[in-house]
Amino acid sequence: MRKVLIIDDDVAVTNYFMVFLVQTGLFEPTVVNDSRQVEDLLARERFDIIMLDMDMPDVSGMDILRAMRAKSDTTPVVILTGVSDLDLAVRAMKLGAFDYLTKPVDDQNLLQVLENAIEHRSLHLSIDQLPKELTTKDLAHEAAFTQFPTQDDAMIRLFHQAEKLAASDVSVFIWGESGTGKEALARAIHQASPRKDGPFVVVEVDSQDPGKFPAFFFGQAKDRHGSHEETPGLLEQADHGTLYLNHIGDLSLPMQVKLKRLIQTGEYYRESSTSIRTADVRVIVSARRDLTHPEYANRFSRDLLYHLMINSIRIPPLRERPGDIPLLAERFLKEESERAGKSITGFSKECLNLLVSYHFPDNVQELITIVASAVANADTDTITVESLPLFIREHIGRGTVADIFKPKRLDAVIREHVRFTLSYFGQQREAAAEALGITPGEIDRITAEDLSEE
Repeated sequence: MRKVLIIDDDVAVTNYFMVFLVQTGLFEPTVVNDSRQVEDLLARERFDIIMLDMDMPDVSGMDILRAMRAKSDTTPVVILTGVSDLDLAVRAMKLGAFDYLTKPVDDQNLLQVLENAIEHRSLHLSIDQLPKELTTKDLAHEAAFTQFPTQDDAMIRLFHQAEKLAASDVSVFIWGESGTGKEALARAIHQASPRKDGPFVVVEVDSQDPGKFPAFFFGQAKDRHGSHEETPGLLEQADHGTLYLNHIGDLSLPMQVKLKRLIQTGEYYRESSTSIRTADVRVIVSARRDLTHPEYANRFSRDLLYHLMINSIRIPPLRERPGDIPLLAERFLKEESERAGKSITGFSKECLNLLVSYHFPDNVQELITIVASAVANADTDTITVESLPLFIREHIGRGTVADIFKPKRLDAVIREHVRFTLSYFGQQREAAAEALGITPGEIDRITAEDLSEE
């Protein structure tokens, strides 16, 4: 049985919890009504989970939580609070509390939160106990991560963390710069999970009309006036599989509330319906930055934010793992050469050195685009520096520019850069124009000009 410590100065509340938990046959509760006794008790005994009231005399729940974290005590803590103290609960979650419950507590919700907390503790203990020396060969589902050739220790450890999370049904938050491979990692988690034979459904949150998104996501019920037909949403398409929401920071606040309910209980409503439906899905979300970043201030529910941050994975940018650049470049070269019908065997040493020194602001996705461009420009069976886009060649610097750089007219440089940007965005003029800070009409004018280079 799991040992649960219940800390609350209200004797009636602790008596109720104690009786209820004993009756489940799953938990062994210990009750403390005087918060001054907690420090000595925690020094003597270990618990699987702690239920902690926030509003207590002498020593507050927040004081107890701070003291636990100062001692690196990672026991999952479930906050007990009144409806009027939700801000306090959120502050506690920022300090590392697992979740919160508002009084009066629903019995089934209590059991679900306790089970989730225990699963979380077991999961993260196993992650923390991973050996320091790891390889991809140690992965139980190595094939799921083959999209990420790597020799970087941080990436390999990231794969092992992802595989541990994949084994459970917990929601996962993946964050990292644009182009780092967030969707690819989400797919890897899906492939390494018991849901691998189920669907993997992608939702691009930032591309949806906020007003129409609830019906698009949850589905639409047929109303009695016949103005709406019965329409299933993307959520139902993901049944028994994984639902991946990219750009989660752009989700509207009302949808964030509904998403948290879905993650916690599996319950939702179709639009225009009062009938509760259930979904058997695993939720993975992603964003460019940690959700505590100022970019998301006043745009993201702190309640959902800290719930998602419990199981988060940061994908490091390519510039933090330069040793992976040759591995990735060779892989992309093979793919792009086959696609172009060319027999290109590799990169020159100077070319690889240049790629490794580049900072890749758009990460892996940019490397793919650069290799594709180089393959298109290559006239031999080896990619040389001259085959790379101009802006990469000009990056050499530090006394070596003279070896590679050939002066060009500025308008020719601009045209080449605009064409490369168009290629990067799949010839989508509006997206390229926004990135360049010009109008689609100016793109047409620049790319249409036939300029000779002097």
